[in-house]
Amino acid sequence: MKPHELSISEAASLIAKRELSPVELVSSVLDRVQEVDEKVGAYSLLLAEQARDEARQAERKIMAGDPVRALHGIPIALKDLIDVAGLPTSASSRVQDGHVARTTASVVIKLQNAGALIIGKTHTHEFAFGLTTPQTGNPWNLEHTPGGSSGGSAAAVAYGGALAALGTDTGGSIRVPAALCGVVGLKPTSGRVSLDGVFPLAASLDHIGPITRTVRDAALMFEVLAPAEGAGTAGADTSNDDLSGLRVGVPVNFFHDRLDAEIDLVLRDLQKSLADAGAELVEITVPLTETIMPSQWGIMLPEAAFVHRENIRVRPDSFGEDVRLLLETGSLLPASDYLLAKQAQARLRCAWSRMFERIDTLIVPTVPTVAARRDQDTFTWPDGVVESVVEAYVRLNAGANLTGLPALTVPAGMHSSGLPFGVQFIGSSRSEQMLLRLAQVVETVTGARCRLAEPELKNALDSKCTGDP
Repeated sequence: MKPHELSISEAASLIAKRELSPVELVSSVLDRVQEVDEKVGAYSLLLAEQARDEARQAERKIMAGDPVRALHGIPIALKDLIDVAGLPTSASSRVQDGHVARTTASVVIKLQNAGALIIGKTHTHEFAFGLTTPQTGNPWNLEHTPGGSSGGSAAAVAYGGALAALGTDTGGSIRVPAALCGVVGLKPTSGRVSLDGVFPLAASLDHIGPITRTVRDAALMFEVLAPAEGAGTAGADTSNDDLSGLRVGVPVNFFHDRLDAEIDLVLRDLQKSLADAGAELVEITVPLTETIMPSQWGIMLPEAAFVHRENIRVRPDSFGEDVRLLLETGSLLPASDYLLAKQAQARLRCAWSRMFERIDTLIVPTVPTVAARRDQDTFTWPDGVVESVVEAYVRLNAGANLTGLPALTVPAGMHSSGLPFGVQFIGSSRSEQMLLRLAQVVETVTGARCRLAEPELKNALDSKCTGDP
């Protein structure tokens, strides 16, 4: 196994035992980026020489007998919304041309204090306002989207261009690309991980979290990023596969509407596997699902328009057409509509809080179907319903953003199209540790730690994936 194929936990163990040098690890990852990223387009900025220099420093510290930190010498990528002093934060937008950050984001400081090396910045859908990341291809099939808006982060991790990455999530932007690229993505509870130094999309819905290749790695990253809260937090054991006493909610509404048949079948099999591990399956009607999408758009559009109010007025042509249209729409929404959406959000939070008195977690699909083609705008479902790609990917994820509850996606399998998909767990506030335990069971059952994606530009005529569920 080459060093770039290792998980964080594997690489960290080898580094601590002096069986792997940080220089070897970073060189392997950079070689992989050099080999692959011209085709995938995950990186907006690669810090190759800086990473090599820092790897040499990390190696010298080990040889001098200094303590080995949790992420010592581990190369990690940042979504290009996250500030690092002295570096551009492009947000993958022409609006940011010439911008250089003056300070470093809180999450980056925590990673660096744990010994991580920042290898570069990854593409996002412009200002994180989209679910496709058009600059980047899915490393499992380059004709398909990696999802978004953290598509560059998920793609880089999936092909071995970083051992982990940070993404942001306002309506599924960590979980959607993680699921579509076959990796793990964690959206923590609102407020658990600081957004200081992260360019906002919609402040009341924004979250930041890790994208990794294994559940254990997600736990390690979260342990570094989240404030310590004593027993039962991210640092606790996630390897316990006995789920006795856990009540897993199986929705009878909303989450299985307009869902690819293969994904539906796999999820039902996983429910049985959780029951075999001791979990109690509880059929449940998820409340107020009809308010999710109106509330999501009713809050996200005006909050994003507020963030960009000056630039959309003085330089609208610097925005991409899709983002400009969304921002202009948000600026035209009356305040009464925003307030109605906030009231609906409050009702949803209360109703879901009561729901989680009956269950410990929901098991739901992360995405209703696999990655769309990069030139695809809609899905056509068997019942004749035509749904936009953005709407399809947001609708199963937005509830966790509106409520601020933690949600985690873990690879669930490979579709007959040759593309991956994920299963999502949503829990009560600050229940990340429980979600990680559940995801570990899924990872064990499915053998979901797949080989790295090997990007090839496949002929659309040879692909089994038509883009329609």
